[in-house]
Amino acid sequence: MDLHFEELLKQITDFIKSEAKTETIVGEQFQLGEFKCVPVIKVGMGFGSGGGEGTEGKARRGEGMGAGAGIGIEPIGFLVSREDEISFLAAGKTHGLAAVFEKVPDLIERIAKNKSKEETMA
Repeated sequence: MDLHFEELLKQITDFIKSEAKTETIVGEQFQLGEFKCVPVIKVGMGFGSGGGEGTEGKARRGEGMGAGAGIGIEPIGFLVSREDEISFLAAGKTHGLAAVFEKVPDLIERIAKNKSKEETMA
């Protein structure tokens, strides 16, 4: 068995390059009523490899190698915009995406109050 660490590392590096890009971190925009929402995601990656060979006496010779890679993706919040206002709604670790959607009514209420103040001043 030939050990090709350079080829293996290139494959793992290519995988990481293809996954760790802006489109992975900042997701596709979607519409939620009057709001435009963009998910923001934390991505973590890791990889490792190793190999070795050995002999036991004259009759036995052994080689081996292994490699692995892992990826973790976690939503951390949303960029939310309406007209020219932009806010970041963080997703709590304990509540995940549910926390973001729980905050949307509060955001709507704040924007409505600000709009009401602007109309009163005009």
